[in-house]
Order: sequence, then C-alpha cells, then structure tokens
Amino acid sequence: MELPLNPALRINLGKRAGVTAGLLGVLCVCAEFCFLFPHLLVSNDSRAIYVEHLGLVRGILQAAIVATFALGAVSVLTLRSKAHGGIAMLLALVAMLLGGSEAEPLTQQPRAMSAGLDYFALELFVLGLVFIPMERLWGLHPQRIFREGWQTDLKHFFISHVGVQLISFAVMIPVQVFLAWAVRMDFQAHVAAQPVWLQFFEILVVVDLVSYWVHRAFHQVPWMWKFHAIHHSSQQMDWLASSRSHLLDVLVNRFAGFVPVFLLGFSPSAIYGYLVFVSFHAVYIHANVNHRWPYLRWVFATPEFHHWHHTSDEEGIDKNFAVFLSFIDAIFGTAHLPAHWPSRYGTTKFQPPETYLGQLAYPFQRHEETPYG
Repeated sequence: MELPLNPALRINLGKRAGVTAGLLGVLCVCAEFCFLFPHLLVSNDSRAIYVEHLGLVRGILQAAIVATFALGAVSVLTLRSKAHGGIAMLLALVAMLLGGSEAEPLTQQPRAMSAGLDYFALELFVLGLVFIPMERLWGLHPQRIFREGWQTDLKHFFISHVGVQLISFAVMIPVQVFLAWAVRMDFQAHVAAQPVWLQFFEILVVVDLVSYWVHRAFHQVPWMWKFHAIHHSSQQMDWLASSRSHLLDVLVNRFAGFVPVFLLGFSPSAIYGYLVFVSFHAVYIHANVNHRWPYLRWVFATPEFHHWHHTSDEEGIDKNFAVFLSFIDAIFGTAHLPAHWPSRYGTTKFQPPETYLGQLAYPFQRHEETPYG
C-alpha cells in the first residue's frame, strides 16, 4: 500500500519521514539506555536535573517514541523501499520493549565518570529542533537537510558529545597538575565575587584572546593545519557542520579555553552560562542562514563573519579567526566582512576524505600541500 500522492512529492516525503524517524528512533533507544544505566551513561552533572524534572523527561521520551513510529509508518506507506521506515518502526518497538517512558534504572552504583550519552541525545534533539526549521525559513544557500556528508558530521557530533566527560578529564588533568602553582585563592575568590554577567563577558574575552592565536596557528603551521583542515573540509555549511573536527583539534582547543578559566577562578554559574552560550553560538555561526546582524557583527561573531572564515574564495582565506568576538580580528588586522557572501567552502587544494575514519587518519598521511591545504 502506498499513499496516493504526486510521485516526486511522495518520494521526497517518504525519504524525509524515513530518515527523520530513523534518527529519532536512535535517540529514543539512546534515551532508554540512559534510563536503564544512568550511572554509566548519564553525565554526572546533569543527573540531578533529570531527576528533578523526571515527569517532563518521560513525557518527551513517550512523544518521541510515538513520533518515530508514526513517521516510520508514513515512510513505509509512501516508498516502495520499506527499509528506512521499517528500521525506524523497529527502533520504536525496541524502545518500548526496553521500558518506554516507564523504564527504571538497573544499576545504582555511582561512578566517577560517565559516557555522557544523554548529552549527545539531548543536544542533537534540541539543536535539530531549533536549527533545521531556522535553516528552512532563512536559508542562505539552497541545500537539502540531509546534504552530502551529513552522516560523517553526525559521527563527529556523536564522538565529541558522548566523550564529553572523557575529553574534559583529559584536558583538566594536565592543567591542574602543571598549573596548580599559579592558583592564588584570594585572587580567584575576588574574581568569583564579581557579578555573574560581568564574569560571563570576561570569560568570552579571555578565552577568545587565547583561542584566536591557537586558531591562527592551526592555519599557519603546516602540520597543525592538517588536523584543522578536517573542520574546513565541509563544502556545504549548516548547523551540523560545526561538529566536524579532528579529535586532536578538539582537545587542543578545549585545553586552550580551559587554562584561563582555571587560572582566573570564575564562578560555576558564570562558567555554566558560558557553556550554554557556546553550545548554541558555535552551531549558529556555521548554520546555513542569511542573518547579517548590521553593527553587531563587528562585535560578536555572526554566521556571515564565520562563513567567510570557511570559504575557499581567495579573498577570505586566513581571515576571521575569532570564535566569539569579531572585534579581535579587527584589532589584529584579520577581519573580512564585505557586502557579499562567500560563494564556495572547503579547502583550496587537497580535500580530506569524507569518511570519519579517513578524516581521523588524514593528518598522519603525507600530503604535498600548502599551509592552507
């Protein structure tokens, strides 16, 4: 049985419903495992929040399972190939068999670290819910939601989010071991006593000043560029492209950002505010949206500002290194914000492979390339 629609419309509807249902089904199964093994898979810092809003979380999970099954059914009814829809419906069934919205923990033993699977599922769900409609409403370039390379970027998203606590641990230990001598508790107490809003902007300034020079080095030192080239290999910009980064690139940038925050001793509230801002801002500036933000673009990094950083057009190469504050590039002479948008993205000579494992291996292979690959 197939729905009686225009063939092209039916195929388009079926594919979108099937892929969306499949992704939603994967998130539902991930959420079920988080319910079953919270001390192993749920971020330690987030567990108390979920417990406080447990009814809401269970309601969202139940709605997601129903949506997965419904969208899978639409795909089955609209396409000759039943694979995507059938797999999605199977994932919804697996989620229900694992306990559905009534799943209860199987383990209670606290652990020092957890995998952070909840962080992956929740952030992918929220960001997709925000940015996919945004890109449909204010799209800069006409491109599909599931454009070429999205599976690779989703793998980068998964690794960077599921390993968030392991990555943070890997970054924090060397900082605390080698820089503990620089900590002055009275100075840190003075910093933490400032208004939270002031600390938030101070974090942006100090982190971006450090990140600017680290980012610039990744572009200008040939062996470092091989790692950073992975982030620039996306030939289509959208919200998911922000996740494409080599693991070593992620570690170095997390380390560079954590050092000033650790040394200055900002309060947890200011740091959490900064982390929430970063989570959305980093995705927003990569999004396929035509937002220009006159005047404000010379203060804060905007999609227009960062798209010029990712261009393979000659005029934009090695420009706009700042992550948050665009005026830093204006100070150091690397700002570029013309009246038009860039026409091309990606690297300029050698394009890294599109597979996840290929991108991990790329920096360790020999390439005859310029510093800007």
